[in-house]
Amino acid sequence: MTLKDNIGKDYLRYDAAAGLVVFLVAVPLCLGIALASGAPLLAGLVAGFVGGIVVGFLSGSDVSVSGPAAGLTVIVATAIHNLGYPAFLVAVILAGVLQLAFGALRLGALADYVPNAVIKGMLAAIGIVIVLKQIPHALGRDLDFEMDMRFIEPDGKENTLSAIVKALLSASPGALLISGASLGILLTWDKFVAPRAKALKLVPAPLVVVVVGTLLNELFRLRGMAGFYLRGEDGHLVTLPILGSPLDIFGELTRPAWSALRDEGVYVTGVTLAAVASLESLLALEAGQRLDPYKRIALPNRELIAQGLGNLTSGLLGGLPVTSVVVRTSANVYAGNRTRWSTIFHGLLLLVAVLLLGRVLNRIPLAALAAILIVIGSKLMPRALFQEMWREGLSSFVPFFVTIVAIVFTDLLKGVLIGLAFGVFFVIRTNSHAAMIVVSQDNYYLLRFNKDISFVHKAELKEKLSRIPEGATLIIDGTRALHVDRDAFEVLDDYRETAKFKDIKVEFKNLRGKRPDGELPAATR
Repeated sequence: MTLKDNIGKDYLRYDAAAGLVVFLVAVPLCLGIALASGAPLLAGLVAGFVGGIVVGFLSGSDVSVSGPAAGLTVIVATAIHNLGYPAFLVAVILAGVLQLAFGALRLGALADYVPNAVIKGMLAAIGIVIVLKQIPHALGRDLDFEMDMRFIEPDGKENTLSAIVKALLSASPGALLISGASLGILLTWDKFVAPRAKALKLVPAPLVVVVVGTLLNELFRLRGMAGFYLRGEDGHLVTLPILGSPLDIFGELTRPAWSALRDEGVYVTGVTLAAVASLESLLALEAGQRLDPYKRIALPNRELIAQGLGNLTSGLLGGLPVTSVVVRTSANVYAGNRTRWSTIFHGLLLLVAVLLLGRVLNRIPLAALAAILIVIGSKLMPRALFQEMWREGLSSFVPFFVTIVAIVFTDLLKGVLIGLAFGVFFVIRTNSHAAMIVVSQDNYYLLRFNKDISFVHKAELKEKLSRIPEGATLIIDGTRALHVDRDAFEVLDDYRETAKFKDIKVEFKNLRGKRPDGELPAATR
């Protein structure tokens, strides 16, 4: 079956449903990230609809969804504190310009150097973090902002695990009932309920969850069940800013302070945002391609240009910086999207929500949305993935597992960098083993270079030379190596002297002229 057959004539139905699900997930994320960053709440929503509409339209990805990112929260909060929000917007605009330059210079290819094990570990870790972070919200403890990816909570006094313990000890019966009912609907709707009627197949389960959760909470209020009712004043509900009329938004938007161009800190912040946002976007783009059931390829340089124009637009409109975000992307894929129109549709819904639907959406309990995110998170970490990585061997499993642990116990960016370091180590280790072999017969040994030899092979070369016994004859064959660098030749030169004391006869084959300085190897003179 081809991609065209899968999408078919009614792809808009799938994209509209997926866009609605992503919208429901995105609303609390946009608000929570803005709150945690010390920015106006409207700034998070502006970044949300710009990421959906502008980046969604320009990006070459059919699954990636952009918006404000939790991974930038610390950088953004620090910059806003130091510069002030109007000056910070100038830095966002500069970051967008730099990302346009990154795309034009074709720097997007850097993402291709991230090992697959690290990408898969990142996806699994994000799934684990989503579930862990949403458990307190499902239990009615809504103290931290939605989808804070850090292990240490913003107040510095708690962490992800201690927050769960406290939530269990002070669980709200209303939140438990709503999240429990929501999970029940999500787990049974597509398999048992929707197949009973054709009309029900058109209704996405997350929409049913939001409606049922909201109605349950309203029932608690009408029945006077104070112990069950989740109040917006206590942070248990969605909290959109309310506009008197759609035109009021122009008075609420913060404008960039162009005079800040004289401030050196604006440029430092712009460069930092551009670098980190580009890295996160490229990683999320790669992750989205792995989640995409059709395995469509998106061009990373085009993505950088789309992200750059998105940040340029968001900064001009008073919004937070945007990146491609794995949480929204995974929600998009698992909701059954077909094309980028689901991303654009979610952005349009965010815009309409800001202008017209604030009072309606402010009745949605976070416990219902937590259930949606818990199911999404669980799909990112299937047991089969861990089994697959284990079967691939330690060179894949260790970077995969280290990435998971590092992300869960630090944050997304640090965790990926730690996982990347382990991935590079295993690549070098594997490459070193494959670069040379030793074969022997009686007391004759052949050390053959199978590829070019560089400084990364020094440890392996020393180890193999150290195993040659006294009195042996050793032939070092460089026929298959086009280049042997100075570090390797220094090891060979040193070994030539060592071999004299061990009565080892050393012969060199086809190494002449392969020394970087053009000289013959000392051992062959």
